[in-house]
Amino acid sequence: MATREAACHCGQLRLEVEGDPFVIGICHCLSCQRRTGSAFGMQAAFAPEHVTVVGRHSTYRRISDEADRKPHDFHFCPECGSQVFYTEPDEPDLVVVSVGSFADPSFPPPTEAGYGSRRHHWLPDLPLAG
Repeated sequence: MATREAACHCGQLRLEVEGDPFVIGICHCLSCQRRTGSAFGMQAAFAPEHVTVVGRHSTYRRISDEADRKPHDFHFCPECGSQVFYTEPDEPDLVVVSVGSFADPSFPPPTEAGYGSRRHHWLPDLPLAG
């Protein structure tokens, strides 16, 4: 089983992840744009038993603006402020890791995309793997 490491900018917060994600998503919602400082967020979902968190992290809870009003707990490094992963209290079998935190250009491509209506007009509509 392959092992990958995700980390914050300063390296204090790291995630050791075994195996492949069960989904890799691109999200064009405005919240992901703000969260990442980019035109979209890209994240990979893993089962919690495949993720080991090493280091300290702080948490910011955001309630979704979708109809379900679902809470998301964003975990970030208290030293450098990098948001590395998030969890959903209503989904205990899920750890979602920011793909950029892996700093791995060979990371698999996205398998799904969301909020296409909020996609920046200059971004291509990416073909999805899977």
